[in-house]
Amino acid sequence: MRVATWNINGLKARLDFVLEWLEERQPDVVGFQELKMADDQFPSDTFKNAGYFALSHGQKAWNGVAILTKGEAECVQTGLPDQDEFGARLITAQSKGIRFTTVYCPNGKNLEHDDYPRKLAWFDSLREHLDATGDPKADEIICGDFNICPSDLDTWDAQSHIGGIFHTAAERQRMESVVEWGFSDLFRELHPDETAFTWWDYRGGAFHRKHGLRIDFILGTASIKDRLQSVTVDRDWRKKRGELKPSDHAPVYADLA
Repeated sequence: MRVATWNINGLKARLDFVLEWLEERQPDVVGFQELKMADDQFPSDTFKNAGYFALSHGQKAWNGVAILTKGEAECVQTGLPDQDEFGARLITAQSKGIRFTTVYCPNGKNLEHDDYPRKLAWFDSLREHLDATGDPKADEIICGDFNICPSDLDTWDAQSHIGGIFHTAAERQRMESVVEWGFSDLFRELHPDETAFTWWDYRGGAFHRKHGLRIDFILGTASIKDRLQSVTVDRDWRKKRGELKPSDHAPVYADLA
């Protein structure tokens, strides 16, 4: 079974790119983030023709998350309680015996911006939501763009980013709290010491200079971790393909037994 996550940075601009990736990689369940599209614009029929059942929690021009599955899925949650001001950022579905959540966590902008404390509060709400609705002994996955680098291994220049957005102690504590609920970072389970990135700025040749951040994760409960075979940061799909411009994020996928 292949599960995946990808911040696609605008589905309208990236649809053909995404369809090519689905055809080549054939994930069984995938979470998309940053759709930048309202639900009434979401191309469910296009994905159906590609072999996927789709659920979306969208928003015009900003944010937005979706889950695609081979076979039908039941949507069990959209959004976090009392966090509507941050937009469409969470969707949970039950599919193939797994409770699968994808999130597009707030960016925070910078430490002086009002969005920074709201980002921390959003993560607190996420942890409370897990406590209230989840079961760490069940098959659960949460994946997406978390907009936090959990450790210095997850950033291209740890020294220059000390204390900066995505790298603060408070953000890392929130990320740790989510993981400690009962998840494992599946990439780190297999690559504990590897420096690897999932996002690169479009500017300054960051991708080719390997100036990136690892902020996109697949987290799984113990029963999911026990099935883990491999985890891949799909760097090839961060590259331009013909006239198709990629997202600034790479897909990440995990293969489970």
